[in-house]
Amino acid sequence: MALLITEKCTNCDMCLPECPNEAIYIGDEIYEIDVALCTECVGHYEKPTCQKVCPITNCIVQDPLHVESQETLWEKFVLLHHADDL
Repeated sequence: MALLITEKCTNCDMCLPECPNEAIYIGDEIYEIDVALCTECVGHYEKPTCQKVCPITNCIVQDPLHVESQETLWEKFVLLHHADDL
């Protein structure tokens, strides 16, 4: 699954620089996550780093509209970071 930033977001700017895929961006009102770029940090970290650094509990959650298996997240990681090697 890709992650989703909820309306609890206070735009504190903690998550933006932490995303290794540059999937987080400034939306109209709060930060948002580009589902095409989010791998839940698969390939980079054990757990999503944006969730680790977010000071608001349950602000960044799994997006139920974008369910992806661990295998799919790995494939996305490879395409994003190793496409030239394929």
